[in-house]
Amino acid sequence: MNGVSVLTLVRNRAAHLDNLVEGLSRSDRRPDELVVIDMSDEPVTPGAQAFPVHIERMPTQGLPLAAARNRAAALAHHDRLVFLDVDCIPTAACIGRLADALERQDALLCADVRYLGPGDASPGWTEDSLLARGRAHPVRTFPAHGLREEPNPGLFWSLAFAIRKRRFEALGGFDERFVGYGGEDTDFGFRAAAAGLPLLFVGGAIACHQHHDSYEPPVQHVADIVRNATIFHARWGRWPMEGWLDAFAAMGLVRWTDQELVLRRPPTQDEHDATRSSWPLQ
Repeated sequence: MNGVSVLTLVRNRAAHLDNLVEGLSRSDRRPDELVVIDMSDEPVTPGAQAFPVHIERMPTQGLPLAAARNRAAALAHHDRLVFLDVDCIPTAACIGRLADALERQDALLCADVRYLGPGDASPGWTEDSLLARGRAHPVRTFPAHGLREEPNPGLFWSLAFAIRKRRFEALGGFDERFVGYGGEDTDFGFRAAAAGLPLLFVGGAIACHQHHDSYEPPVQHVADIVRNATIFHARWGRWPMEGWLDAFAAMGLVRWTDQELVLRRPPTQDEHDATRSSWPLQ
């Protein structure tokens, strides 16, 4: 199989992108190219690297994540695709573990994400310091080595994953009706499962997620989540992001029943402040 394309999206997080690129430069298996879809207000300018870096501007006022990921995949020159959220710093083994697994397995692969706190990825960071400070996700369980098949497609996440380009295209990519935050990756995971593509968690493929302001539940995205959850429900007959929807309902932001989800009002500033989280799960 041919080379590996790493794909990322950025919107006004140039410092995070620099750390992602630095992680790639330290990788045991460097990518054959990095494709960046730049949605920032001002163009990003990562420095020269030992691997090609292709940047395509996609100015936008919102977050068309599905469309941006699809554009990145369309620009990729290689069949093995590794999607990394711009907040992710890949460890030295991450790209190689994903690439090797994708060589052997026609599957949807997830990397093991460790969440960092404020300042954990400050200049001078080392892989050892990131791993010492990073916290594992409480629900997604990864093996120390090898692969574990995950039967629940709802646990697919788009923060750090890999797939063969031909398979991505056969699935139709991400559904571009999902705009803004939430739901597009769950829908993709469900469609992959419906097509018979296994979801595999890859041991040792670790990416460290850089801290940024976050909210639990993500009240700043409530309108996007309501719209995207409604699209998901129409296709699958079930609601995604149920924990968030339940929290929104308890706050009075939405009206939610088995068959209906309606946005009642936007969050107040006090609600924004009260839901600010010290541990970024976004």
